Amino acid sequence: MKPIIRALVVTTAALALAGPALATPAAAHPVAAGHSKPGASPAWRLVDTGSTSHFRGLSAVSARVAWVGGYDGTILRTVDGGRHWRDVSPAGAGALQFRDIHAFDTRHAVAMAAGAGTDSALYVTSDGGRHWRVAYQNTNPEAFFDCMSFSDRKHGLVLSDPVGGKFRILATNDGGRSWWVRSNAAMPAALPGEAAFAAGGQCITTLGRDAWFGTGGQGQARVFHSRDRGLSWTVTTTGMGSGPTAGVFALAFRDRWHGLATGGDFTTPTSATKALARTRTGGDSWQLVSDAPRGYRSGVAWLPHRPRPTAIAVGISGSDISYDGGRSWRQFDTGSFDTISCARSGACWASGEAGRVAVLSYRRG
Repeated sequence: MKPIIRALVVTTAALALAGPALATPAAAHPVAAGHSKPGASPAWRLVDTGSTSHFRGLSAVSARVAWVGGYDGTILRTVDGGRHWRDVSPAGAGALQFRDIHAFDTRHAVAMAAGAGTDSALYVTSDGGRHWRVAYQNTNPEAFFDCMSFSDRKHGLVLSDPVGGKFRILATNDGGRSWWVRSNAAMPAALPGEAAFAAGGQCITTLGRDAWFGTGGQGQARVFHSRDRGLSWTVTTTGMGSGPTAGVFALAFRDRWHGLATGGDFTTPTSATKALARTRTGGDSWQLVSDAPRGYRSGVAWLPHRPRPTAIAVGISGSDISYDGGRSWRQFDTGSFDTISCARSGACWASGEAGRVAVLSYRRG
């Protein structure tokens, strides 16, 4: 979303100056992926990236492998659980903001740069980041890339702010090596001032042939849904708060029917009303959650391999967990994160400002 880029940076920096960011590396113990000991509590274990970049892009491949994308053209990769990080930033991209990244393994990844005009671009690597190729360079001055999602190793979508009054979708069917703009003939018109938020790479999500993206802006906070890989779309109002700096920031679906939408207003990160909704109808209808996180949350993920439907939401004022499918939430950390990513194995990572990256662990009760 174009008007809020500078405001997002200023707000996050101001929150960092207001008090120390809290994570809980002490007394936190990693556990087997997707499992926790009885009575254990979740905790973020910070890892040292050696960077001060703002990492809004994050892709967890496993408990050992993760990639992060940040400002100043920075991309880092770890293959040992965060003990060491390799700078694999693309050459000549120092002015770009990599606000989303998707990695398939230790070698193959796609990075999305967000910005006005040609600052929106897609990069691809097949050798662990030693070499990158520009797979798509935006030239439309109205377009502004917000987020990206892959449903498998071949099929992916990128969401752009509206062009000509409709949201723009880019698609790939070869793992990000080539991209094209989808026809918007079956895309509902955007409301005046409606846009998506390039805050944590989670404003679009995909599952098989289904795709969903969330919006905000001057009017309503809405979710668009496609059942054919982005060819046609329907749209539903969520009832969440909306405004120039408020709306749906992140979406997560654990199956075709059960999903979560999180957001709020990033200018008021410690307070939020109507900032989380859930669906049991695949996004055809949404219900506001009264027992929701109390602050703005820009990232959300379902934790794989759990006996109960468990989800975590993160934001610049803290992290919350739900054990009942998103009906109730409990805050477990007050540190600043912008996004969360969970690997299929069950390992979950979070990232944010000032080079912050963490791995989900558990404290003994």
